[in-house]
Amino acid sequence: MSSAFDSIKQGMDEALEFSKGKKQKAIVHKFTPVDVKKIRAKVGMSQNEFASAFGISVSTLRHWERGDRTPHGPALVLLNVVAKEPSAVLKALRK
Repeated sequence: MSSAFDSIKQGMDEALEFSKGKKQKAIVHKFTPVDVKKIRAKVGMSQNEFASAFGISVSTLRHWERGDRTPHGPALVLLNVVAKEPSAVLKALRK
């Protein structure tokens, strides 16, 4: 069997164990809800600058700031990291 198959099989085995309540092997990351407007203010950017810097549409950013919608998935992960280490994220994104 290939190493890719072995890796996928291991992941599936861990997921099945996790679903049965056996959490020893699985690593579960939980990200807290964020105040997007506060994060943007902390980095001192306008809505347009923030959206452009982090690859978010201005429309989506406005919805998050108004509370009409909430970020989830990769966007929530990114915003949690930006909240904690904005300069590191900006440095990593620079070309």
